Amino acid sequence: MLESFKKDLCAIAKRAQIDGLCKHKSGNFSIRDDQTGLLAVSPTSLNREEMSPRDIVIMDLDARVIENETGLRPTSEVLMHIEIYKARPETRAIVHTHSPYATSFAVLGKPIPAIVYEVANLGLSRGRIPVAPYARPGTPELAQYVREAAAEADCILLEKHGAVAIDDRNIYEAFLKAAYIEELAELYHHVLTAGGAEPDCFEQDELRRWEYPKQIKFAD
Repeated sequence: MLESFKKDLCAIAKRAQIDGLCKHKSGNFSIRDDQTGLLAVSPTSLNREEMSPRDIVIMDLDARVIENETGLRPTSEVLMHIEIYKARPETRAIVHTHSPYATSFAVLGKPIPAIVYEVANLGLSRGRIPVAPYARPGTPELAQYVREAAAEADCILLEKHGAVAIDDRNIYEAFLKAAYIEELAELYHHVLTAGGAEPDCFEQDELRRWEYPKQIKFAD
């Protein structure tokens, strides 16, 4: 069931570990199927080096396990994923990481502002990566906080926890957003370390103005 999604999720989960976005058994991933509404979800407590597509769990939006070929349980944080999918039905994939720079700002409860223009592609509505308030991982309370933050942005920090990236296309695009959260957090850290003061940031109105150059012409 959803075999192609299982393969994609497994590949991205391993890539996230290789790229340092999450280590060992931390972080979790999911993909939503348009046709069935079912979710492919990463399992809990499994080192990604050992993960195979058969380990990916299939669930519905009522948190019922539909298929788990190898008997593994879904990530304990799946309620957070489910609440995002319910609040934003257009969402196709979610990536949750514990990357070091992003998590450092999450520990501080400090939103990451739009310090470079590339954040125009991160699905922000207020010129920042917001912070969802702390709640214990795996609880309905955290799921609700993340759902509320997801109304503001595709990229979110979880206070004292990590980061979440949401995408309406596929899990690869969600992964790229998660990677860019970390890159932006590292840049912000370096700027604060070098200058000591908060840098100037882009206003959301400026970010909305970006468009592909009209001067570029294509042959008929």
